[in-house]
Amino acid sequence: MFYLLARFVLRPLVWVVFRPAVTGRENVPLTGPVILASNHLSFIDSIAIPLMAPRKVAYLAKAEYFRGSGFSGWVSRTLFTALGALPVEREASRAAQAALDTAMGVLRGGGAFGIYPEGTRSRDGRLARGKTGVAWLALNADCPVVPVAVRGTDKIQPIGARWPRPHRVYVTFGEPLTFPEHRGQAGKGRARREVTDQVMEAIAELSGQEKAGWGTPSAAA
Repeated sequence: MFYLLARFVLRPLVWVVFRPAVTGRENVPLTGPVILASNHLSFIDSIAIPLMAPRKVAYLAKAEYFRGSGFSGWVSRTLFTALGALPVEREASRAAQAALDTAMGVLRGGGAFGIYPEGTRSRDGRLARGKTGVAWLALNADCPVVPVAVRGTDKIQPIGARWPRPHRVYVTFGEPLTFPEHRGQAGKGRARREVTDQVMEAIAELSGQEKAGWGTPSAAA
């Protein structure tokens, strides 16, 4: 019911207000596990991508968004549930692994999962080097990764802005990436780094962003 709400109520509203230009929707597999890996410019990304994708996409969201009281709390819970968001405790111990385990549950169930490999939104518009969680997921689930680029969302809700403002959004879905040469190597740091860098290069090519912090190779997640 909530997903239908997002598709038939929120999506038309987004089309009217933000006039999204969407390309490459045909690159997203309609069935089976897939990861949508995107750059991250604004909170609005987690609304734009699920609404513009041709299938339901699950994202992680802070558990606080699901706990609010009163009317605002209801609105928050309804919005995030409609968008397919999954609550995660960001401050708890082992939070990072718990988040990956939640994502794996989606992928093993044949779903689509959205992730921002940078780990946080860009504060200067540049593209940071990706963390290797996206590779861990892709290699463990043995599924494709669709690189995604969003543009314009940082103009809708710039850092520090309380309310969104009208601006056109651009969403580009790239061709799926697969990594047969690294199959079964999720436990190897070098394999995770190489897969992650390949994903980030594809995102950079789609977004046209300047790279930041892409220095010495590292196996760190």
